[in-house]
Amino acid sequence: MGRRPQPEIKDGLLDACADYALAHGLPDRLEPLATATGTSARMLIYHFGTRDALLRAVLGHARQRQLDTFGDLLRVRPDEPYSATLDRAWTSITGSGGQSYLRMFGQLRESTVQQLWPDFRRTATTDWLGPLEDGLRSIGQPELATLVLAVIRGLLMDLDATADTLRTDRAFREFLAALGYLSSGDRSTAHRTQERVDSSTASTDPASGT
Repeated sequence: MGRRPQPEIKDGLLDACADYALAHGLPDRLEPLATATGTSARMLIYHFGTRDALLRAVLGHARQRQLDTFGDLLRVRPDEPYSATLDRAWTSITGSGGQSYLRMFGQLRESTVQQLWPDFRRTATTDWLGPLEDGLRSIGQPELATLVLAVIRGLLMDLDATADTLRTDRAFREFLAALGYLSSGDRSTAHRTQERVDSSTASTDPASGT
């Protein structure tokens, strides 16, 4: 009889493989993962079936770590304003620990790696809407979750392209200041501003009949 797979060994291998991938990126061969785990490519195939199945498992495991870590960072804390919570989350996301996730998942933009998780771009967006809505609900603005997420993702792309930490940090804190203004109770001003924008758009839109 063949040996039965041992879940505890598989889990340990998966942890070690995820550690390697977060530190060095997702490899295109099994040998680096075998070296990092102190085993052989043959044993990795024994536990995970195929190379692609192992790489998908590594991506999923690392993604769950990221969701757990940053989901906790986005959680409402009764002793601090939510803008401060978002500021701390931004600092962690753009720090060395957060950057390792961004680098690895950034590989999923490459066509050869994208096949491992074709739906990642959508789930990487929608996964964060719930935690942000819960957090923003504490200041009465859950509907701003999409805006906050878009700002974070846009600034992360900027940081990745320019490595300008000072400028992107400043931009995010300016955004938080604007968010704090909106949540301070003077939302009527923002509403009037939006009405003026809508009115201006309508007046220049050929479909408006004017």
